[in-house]
Amino acid sequence: MMENEVLASRILIIDDQPANLRLLEDLFIGEGLTHVVGTTDAKTALDLYTAFDPDLIVLDLMMPDLDGYAVLERLKRRGDPYDFRPVLVITADATAEAKRRSLALGAKDFLTKPFDTLEAMLRVWNLLETRVLYKRLQALAPKEDLAPQSYRSRQG
Repeated sequence: MMENEVLASRILIIDDQPANLRLLEDLFIGEGLTHVVGTTDAKTALDLYTAFDPDLIVLDLMMPDLDGYAVLERLKRRGDPYDFRPVLVITADATAEAKRRSLALGAKDFLTKPFDTLEAMLRVWNLLETRVLYKRLQALAPKEDLAPQSYRSRQG
């Protein structure tokens, strides 16, 4: 049952290099993840996020016009603070600063290019399993019950 839910997950890929986008799309589709949408234009990412409602975002950092950090900041501002919507950063920037900044802005995992495809798929699968479990929990409890008590008291 969990496997079917993971395979039904929606993945949004944002990478300015068409070859990287095709590589990731082919990798995910080859593993049975068929609900995959990609863009090479980070400026369209938020519109795609809203329209597609992804379970996982795979994000490059080094892009023209709007880099991955800006995308993370905008997703953070737009998103529900009590929703678990994982972002996996995949980048050629292997510096500790890039990793720390990405994670501080809300990314849940980080890989550097070139990456091992098996490791990448294991990380994607783990993030998607966690997302599926979060959605199951959401279905069992009203949204207000999932928020911390301090947040609920401010709302009511």
